[in-house]
Amino acid sequence: MGAKKTTPKKKKTSNKKRSFGQKIFRFIWKSIFWFNIVSLIFVLLYKFVPVPFTPLMIIRAFEQKADGKEMSCSHDWVSIENISPNLQKAVIASEDGLFLEHNGFDFNSMLKAYKSNKKGKKIKGGSTISQQTAKNVFLWQGRSYVRKGLEAYFTFLIELIWSKERIMEVYLNSIEMGDGVYGAEAASKHWYHKQAKNLTRHEAAGIAVILPNPRKFKASNSSSYINGRKAKISKYIGFTKLEY
Repeated sequence: MGAKKTTPKKKKTSNKKRSFGQKIFRFIWKSIFWFNIVSLIFVLLYKFVPVPFTPLMIIRAFEQKADGKEMSCSHDWVSIENISPNLQKAVIASEDGLFLEHNGFDFNSMLKAYKSNKKGKKIKGGSTISQQTAKNVFLWQGRSYVRKGLEAYFTFLIELIWSKERIMEVYLNSIEMGDGVYGAEAASKHWYHKQAKNLTRHEAAGIAVILPNPRKFKASNSSSYINGRKAKISKYIGFTKLEY
């Protein structure tokens, strides 16, 4: 009698491996698909709806609790019409001079920042107002490549879907402007005891100039360094037109 032929078990193992690989691929593909759908929904939603809170607000609250401080978050959303043009011009002068011209990215500034950081120098970062808005509203703080990649993705989306005026409105209502202070209205009341729509050129410059480190610097009763920068930004505000 001839010997019975047996089916190699390797084929089953190969099929299992192929099946497992397909499941992983399907999972990754579905995750990317749903991430794109959900992120697009939020970007579309925030084109019309005020942003109630940001990840940074939550992080700062937990940091305050960890330090034994009272958890505080001052945040009052107001429309762009109720934010002084002085402040809008001031943040452009301080943070992103080409805001009204670029499509979300200032590659020259990014390249300069990269080269300087590589040499160990400390200079202002190359992020635009659009990039900062994307980071503040949708992401966490940090310097990882993953976060920077997501920041670029959300920056592209908001530049595509929102107007420049809307980006500015969300930016000025969401950015950290003091310890536990977020947005133009809360910052105006905190630093100058007035509404954001009533900010003078000098006051607007005071808020704008502290944005790189709003928990370290003061918009009022400032140091000589901050006062010097206020004067420069105030001059810029005086001869600049704001056209979205």
